[in-house]
Amino acid sequence: MTRSVWIKADDSVGDWETRKRRITAGLEAGVDWVLVDESDVADVRKLGDVSVAAFRTDADVEITDAEDTDDDATADAYVVGKNGEGDGTIDLPSDFSGSADLTTLRRRDDRAQGAYVRIFSDRYEAFAEEAAVEADHTIVIGEDWTIIPLENLIARIGDETNLIAGVTSAAEARTAFETLEQGAEGVLLDTDDPDEIRKTVEERDAADREHLDLRTATITEIEPTGMADRVCVDTGTLMDHDEGMLVGSMSRGLFFVHAETAESPYVASRPFRVNAGAVHAYLRTPDGGTVYLSELESGDEVQIVDTAGHTRETVVGRVKIEKRPMFRVDAEVQTDDGVDTIGTLLQNAETIKVATSEGRKPVTELEVGDEVLVYYEDTARHFGEAVEESIIEK
Repeated sequence: MTRSVWIKADDSVGDWETRKRRITAGLEAGVDWVLVDESDVADVRKLGDVSVAAFRTDADVEITDAEDTDDDATADAYVVGKNGEGDGTIDLPSDFSGSADLTTLRRRDDRAQGAYVRIFSDRYEAFAEEAAVEADHTIVIGEDWTIIPLENLIARIGDETNLIAGVTSAAEARTAFETLEQGAEGVLLDTDDPDEIRKTVEERDAADREHLDLRTATITEIEPTGMADRVCVDTGTLMDHDEGMLVGSMSRGLFFVHAETAESPYVASRPFRVNAGAVHAYLRTPDGGTVYLSELESGDEVQIVDTAGHTRETVVGRVKIEKRPMFRVDAEVQTDDGVDTIGTLLQNAETIKVATSEGRKPVTELEVGDEVLVYYEDTARHFGEAVEESIIEK
C-alpha cells in the first residue's frame, strides 16, 4: 500500500494568502494532494507540481462535463459532499438504500471521483460506506468520535476505495495509518503549522517503509585478495551513525556496511557515502530486490538501513568506481536447515566499517569469530527478483 498526505486548503481555511502559505508549506514538505475549491485550482498549479483535488465552488450550479476548460484550471479529482449531504448542510436522507450513495452527491457534479463525509453519527458512517462503493477517494472527517468509525470503514470498505482520514496533527496521522494494522490509505491534514505538515509527511514515509529482521553471522575467514574495482555509493542524503546499506556476493546473505559517518585523524567523514564493495556485489533496493553495484548510476533509488532494521529510500547522486585492495570476508549463518556460508569483498581500509555484536568495527580489525550484522533470506534471485529455484552461489 502506498500512503498519501492531502493538505486541506479550501475557503474554510481562510483567505487566499492564508491558504497559499499552507499549500506552500505542504509542497515544501512533500504532500501528495492539495484539496481546494475549484476556483483555486489554477493558482495551485502555479505554486508547484502536486495533484489537486477540488470541491465545487458553487454547489447549486450543475456541471455535466469539463470540456473547453483550461487544463491548468482542471483538477486531477473532483470531490463532492461539501455544502451538501456530506457535511450536513443538506439533511441526510433517512433511507440509506439506493439513493444514499455517491449518486446523491454527484447530482450537482457528475465529474466527481471523490466523496467528502463528516462523521457526525452512525448514519453518516453508513452514508460514507455507501458512497465509497463508487468513489475513487472517500474522505471521512471524524467529529465527536474518530477511531471507531475509522476502524469500521477500514474493515468494510478498505479494498473498495482510497480511504482518506481527516487529521489535525502528525500524531493523529500515525494513528490513522496504524488503525487495525492495515490503516487508512491517506490522511487529509488540516493545520497551518509547517512543522506539523512536515512531521505528517514523515509519518507517511515511515508507514510505507519496510522493516527488516537482521541477524548475526560469525566470521569464518577474512583475507586479502588483491586489487578489484571498488564502488562507493554517494547518495543525496546525509545518513546517521547507525545507518548503512546491505551488500554481498550472495543475494541470499547481505552484510550491513556502515555509512562513512565516523571522523578519523586521517580522513573527513562523508555521511552521504557507503563504500559498498566490489562491482559484482549485490545491493538491496527499496522494492526488496537487488541490483549489482556495477549497474548503479545517478538518479537510481537505493535502500538505507539502520542497525535495528528500519529502512528508508534515497537517491544515488554519484557512483565512484576505483581500483583498490580488497578483503574477502566469509561468515556462517545459522538457518533452519543448519549452517550456510555467505561472503563479500570489501575494501582493505580503516574507513570501511561493519556492525558487529561489539559495535561498529573497521574491516581491517575483523577477526575470525566476530559476529557481524547481516540480512539473510533463504531464496534465490533472478535479475534481482526473488524466485523459488535452486541456485548455487559460492
